[in-house]
Amino acid sequence: MRIFTGLLTLMLLAAWSFAGEVKVAVAANVQSAFSDLVKVFNESNPSITIVPTFGASGAFTTQIKNGAPFDIFVAADVGFPQELVKAGLSANEPKVYAQGAVALFGKSADLSKGLKVVLDPSVEKIAIANPKTAPYGRASEEALKNAGYLGRSQDKFVYGKSIGDALSLAIADANLGFVAKSAFYSPEMAEYKEGVHWISVDPKLYTPIEQAAIILKDAANNKEAKAFYDFLFTKKAKDVFVGYGYNVPK
Repeated sequence: MRIFTGLLTLMLLAAWSFAGEVKVAVAANVQSAFSDLVKVFNESNPSITIVPTFGASGAFTTQIKNGAPFDIFVAADVGFPQELVKAGLSANEPKVYAQGAVALFGKSADLSKGLKVVLDPSVEKIAIANPKTAPYGRASEEALKNAGYLGRSQDKFVYGKSIGDALSLAIADANLGFVAKSAFYSPEMAEYKEGVHWISVDPKLYTPIEQAAIILKDAANNKEAKAFYDFLFTKKAKDVFVGYGYNVPK
């Protein structure tokens, strides 16, 4: 009986230590804005701990299908969350929280040429997120294709697993990089100026990036997860997204 009681106590303590913790799979492009989102959320919900993991939405989709224990999926598009709905792994239909934008980054490239700079002989490496796993990579390829430059630039591509990886490659090694516009609104990226180090890619060149979130099936009755999920669609959260260069649904 004492052994049983001791085990029960340990189990209750373990459960208590994780009470109020919400595990969130977050698309890499949202990383810059996410700390501010959590900060604003915790002003009204100080007892809830948000634990984010950042990465490519396609990779997260695979991980969740394989049992990864996330409560919420904040994705880079609608398609990947919809896959989880079809697989019976979501507690709700995807809901759009923001619309993302693609930027072209180059520390020393002549960005006054616009997208045509990808054809310059001096440009040997172009960082881009893997279009199979990252919606921003898919949008970047689509923009190049619609501009008529994809076929002549594709052999220069160096791929990152996520849009965050593409930014790291662009800063460290590549001449150019297709990245999330939101990255340049963080204090860490303040040294890079619009028109000098980065430009917006014409949104008419790619399908709008409708970014959506879902609560995962195992968190259907998790009140803390529901609280943070609902917060993502509030005016306070929308103000944060707008501050990081996103458009938001009305």
